[in-house]
Amino acid sequence: MEPTPDGETQMLGMTPAEARHHIGALEEERALALESGIAEIDAYMEDLDTELEVWRRLYVVAAVTEIASLRAELAGTNDG
Repeated sequence: MEPTPDGETQMLGMTPAEARHHIGALEEERALALESGIAEIDAYMEDLDTELEVWRRLYVVAAVTEIASLRAELAGTNDG
């Protein structure tokens, strides 16, 4: 699931674990870029850093959504 240019994505079916896995892959890509010298290409690194930022936000959204869903299952919906 790829984020759209405006930083949004369809959250359907994405778990926090899936988002975290994608973040890990992007972090590995960033580390490899630093080791190999590709990090000197500013546009590449800016794009990679932007994608990391988007996926970190999506991870938080997915985690909070999962927590709220579990809470609702355990305690019922919050009326008020």
